[in-house]
Amino acid sequence: MPPNDVPPQVERVSWAVVVPVKRLGLAKSRLSGFDAAARSRLALAFAADVVTAAVGCLLVQRVLVVTDDELAARTLAALGATPTPDGGTGGLNAALALSTERVRARHPDVGVAVLPADLPGVRPEDLAAALDAVPLGRRAFICDAEGRGTTLLAASPGCAVAAAYGPDSRLRHLQSGALELAGAPRLRRDVDSSEHLVELTRLGVGRHTSAVLRALA
Repeated sequence: MPPNDVPPQVERVSWAVVVPVKRLGLAKSRLSGFDAAARSRLALAFAADVVTAAVGCLLVQRVLVVTDDELAARTLAALGATPTPDGGTGGLNAALALSTERVRARHPDVGVAVLPADLPGVRPEDLAAALDAVPLGRRAFICDAEGRGTTLLAASPGCAVAAAYGPDSRLRHLQSGALELAGAPRLRRDVDSSEHLVELTRLGVGRHTSAVLRALA
């Protein structure tokens, strides 16, 4: 085939991933069967596995962790993320709006995706497949395993993220015009309860969460 007849390569979007992380002492209060110290350890391990997956994803250029927790900031920075405070906004969606504005101010040509810190089963290939499925010029999301919430929310370059996390966020993201994508089971299974954690361990959790679970057993 002559060189001029070779189909052009499709340019893949580069992404920045934003991971919001609560103060560890307040996180995962619904994990029954664990004391406060164990819940904090698990919350940090969950976040570490999310950051590890994002850093390891070939489509992701940078990972931003939004947190006011000093231990989480240090630990996740050591894994390749850039920590930033939540700005005292008092709410998740407001903190995400501020942090995504910061990303776009410095890197206007990237897509921006929000990845919650309680998806310890996610793998780099799960994230890559989801981000590759976001159409240019669109926002897209993946709902949680219950079909009511949102795990991944992604906005291609030039699109506002417009996060609407909270109760019934799937419906709110749909109503705002975001496209719903199919996602890998590990990308849909966030961990809000001990039952969720048991379910996810059958699918497989990351090495940080696995290590903490072994230590707590």
